[in-house]
Amino acid sequence: MFNEEHNLVPLRWAMVGGGRGSEIGHAHRAAAHRDGLFQLVAGAFDLDADRGRAFGSNLGLDPDRCYADYATMFAAETQRPDGIQAVSIATPNSTHYAISLAALRAGLHVICEKPVTFTVAEAEELRVEAQARGRVFGVMYGYSGFQMLHQARAMVQSGELGQVRVVNMQFAHGFHSQPVEQASSGAKWRTSPSVSGSTYVLGDLGTHIFHAGQYITGLKVERLMCHRQSFVASRAPLEDNAQVMLQYKSGAVGSLWASAVNAGSMHQQKIRVVGEKASIEWWDEYPNQLRYEVQGEPVRILERGMGYLAAEDAGVSCNRIGGGHAEGFFESWANIYHRYALAMHDAEARQQGTASVDDTQSNVWYPDIDSGIEGVRLLECCVESADNDSRWVTF
Repeated sequence: MFNEEHNLVPLRWAMVGGGRGSEIGHAHRAAAHRDGLFQLVAGAFDLDADRGRAFGSNLGLDPDRCYADYATMFAAETQRPDGIQAVSIATPNSTHYAISLAALRAGLHVICEKPVTFTVAEAEELRVEAQARGRVFGVMYGYSGFQMLHQARAMVQSGELGQVRVVNMQFAHGFHSQPVEQASSGAKWRTSPSVSGSTYVLGDLGTHIFHAGQYITGLKVERLMCHRQSFVASRAPLEDNAQVMLQYKSGAVGSLWASAVNAGSMHQQKIRVVGEKASIEWWDEYPNQLRYEVQGEPVRILERGMGYLAAEDAGVSCNRIGGGHAEGFFESWANIYHRYALAMHDAEARQQGTASVDDTQSNVWYPDIDSGIEGVRLLECCVESADNDSRWVTF
């Protein structure tokens, strides 16, 4: 079961963005508060200062620590003896780089929404800054907290599938099959190049399942080709549908379908890994199960929370309730925030010279800046390929 005996002082935490009406903002707060490892003490929640202050006050914060903008917050909090130690960035894509860089330079640990930047060069600059300052930089691939993705990785690593041959990935919902951005501010910025960047569904959806594929298989992409479309014409040049073919350095091949126009679909975020002996398949609408298919044998459905699964990694158990009870999106996010907290406490201990050499926190896995860089690299390569008649490009 999940380990709640952490005996750690909650990290003083703030948010940029994620104000009233933000689903993602609520997800961050629910995840951070779940295990008592973070305490929200400040925020710059909204471009409208008064609205942001009112929202922060509703959350129980001191109105004086509900700031008009992130720069003011970072400057003020660094002067306080009880100032913030970490910040989550839940703002549109175009702002991620500047806010993240300012946060690192203010000495803060960072949790940023994805894609982390517009370019690989920017993301690599953030990695250098975080490493130089000994700060944790997490990228919010929230689905990677689902336990059965970790089970899938363990099965690949143990050789139960044999050599991986094919990786099929998709995240293809249908909720934007019509021009919903005319009435939705969230959809509007996601389909605006100046705010979203050079992609829409590839960055918004494709990076999630691509990260899952990288995590489960450990395979390195050698090259890819991409074909993307704007079926709702007003979204051009940004795509609302994209198909990517991947070739891995190992000789394996892969495909990735990202779409917001898969009419009638709820999510369809799936990954299937095909090996020489067996295959596994995971679907986020049924996240507690992993389909395991051995050639010549009946299909097996592996269930979360059962004793026959692989041991948890780094001493961190992710099960919050026994098998058979459904765990979902919020549990996955909370699992990731728990890992962020352990890594941040370890970084603080190292900086203070009090870290133990056998401290399991130093080995805890979480989606980090390197994962964020790979996601941005995917987007750069897909755009290069699609804009050049879908030719193959080196990853």
